[in-house]
Amino acid sequence: MKLGFVSAILPELNLEQILAFAAAERLACVEVMCWPVGKAERKYAGITHIDVTGFTKAQADDVNALCARQRVSISGLGYYPNPLDPNPAGAKVAVDHLKKVIRAAALLGLKNVNTFVGRDWTKTVDENWPRFLKTWRPLITFAEDHGVKIGIENCPMSFTRDEWPGGKNLLTTPVIWRRAFSDIASKNFGLNYDPSHFILQHMDPLSPLREFKDKLFHLHAKDVRIRRERINDVGIFAYPLEWHQPRIPGYGDIDWAKFMAALMDVGYNGPVCIEVEDGTFGNTLEGRKKAVRVARNVLQPFFA
Repeated sequence: MKLGFVSAILPELNLEQILAFAAAERLACVEVMCWPVGKAERKYAGITHIDVTGFTKAQADDVNALCARQRVSISGLGYYPNPLDPNPAGAKVAVDHLKKVIRAAALLGLKNVNTFVGRDWTKTVDENWPRFLKTWRPLITFAEDHGVKIGIENCPMSFTRDEWPGGKNLLTTPVIWRRAFSDIASKNFGLNYDPSHFILQHMDPLSPLREFKDKLFHLHAKDVRIRRERINDVGIFAYPLEWHQPRIPGYGDIDWAKFMAALMDVGYNGPVCIEVEDGTFGNTLEGRKKAVRVARNVLQPFFA
């Protein structure tokens, strides 16, 4: 396994600076954000450390040279939109750009692209399913043709009123994963698994690892604290942002020793990238860098 971090937390830095920071902090890899250049759609989105629009082999060679110089690898390219947006124009933008990310990954010689499948949050899983298949069958074929694996993060994207009630990402639970991986039976279609999203849903984050071990393409290391005292006030049906708090590994409810042991037991040997959405470290660049360092110190003993 390689320990790294997700570049979204350091939008002020360019790619060369991101890789230099990773090297200085003894991190082996970085998941690099590849949003379209422009205004962010939401917090932690809209961040571009590699602009994949018009991306060329020469640019890929330059990026790989930067990685070689810093001795830091790219664990995958990240882009997390809503390809099933009920607005067809928004969905088309997401799908078209995701294809550009896949092409760029192939040029870079990478195997992983991480994303969301999306969802129309006003509809049930069954009501979303025909459109999910219509959108994602050709996308996975496109990824196969480019030798790229698609890792779907299991985030519900259901935190606030604009995402309520269904959330903006369909692949959130094992029962849905089984259905998706059966209907789109591809070795290139799997998970970018984040255990914190199981804690959010009051599920055991170790529970899916053995069954889905062959679908674990990439992992996010993020923690979460469930504020039980707040649930006692507002109830479990309140918007989740009212009763949960994103934390870095070691500061939330996940037992990381047990989680890492379970990963080793199932033979996972891919990237584990620290994702920082922990506001307790502040919103300064130095505060966010500190969050990465603290999380690294928690997880480093599990890596040779």
